Amino acid sequence: MFLTKECDYAIRVVRALAGMEKKSAKMICEREYIPAPFAYKILNKLEHAGIVCSYRGTLGGYQLAKKLDCITLFDVINAVDENLFINECLQPGHVCPHNTNGSRCSVHQDLERIQNGLIISLKEKTLDRFF
Repeated sequence: MFLTKECDYAIRVVRALAGMEKKSAKMICEREYIPAPFAYKILNKLEHAGIVCSYRGTLGGYQLAKKLDCITLFDVINAVDENLFINECLQPGHVCPHNTNGSRCSVHQDLERIQNGLIISLKEKTLDRFF
C-alpha cells in the first residue's frame, strides 16, 4: 500500500483539475511537474474509473467528472493501483512460512488490521478537504 509514484501523480492530476474547469494534459503536466507519458496513462485510468472526463479536439482537455466532495482518496488510488497491500504477505495466494495449522502469523494479522484501518480512512477522506 505504500503509495507508488503513479498514485502520487494521480492525486496531483486531480488537484490540477480541482477548479472543475477543462485543462489540457500539457497544462496539468506543467502545473504538477508530471512527465507527460505518466500523465496520459493516469488520465486514462482516471477516466475509466469515472473520475475525469476527456474532450477530444482542438478545444479538448480533461475535467473532473464529479465534484471533489464525491471523490475519495481511495477512489483515486484504487483507480491507478488496484493492488492495495502494505506488505506482500497480504496478497491473495501468498504463502507465509510462519503460518501454522491454517492460522496466519501474528505479524500478518497486525498488518491486515492496519491495512484495513488505512483503507477505511482513505474511503472517508473526500478531496474537497484538501483542495
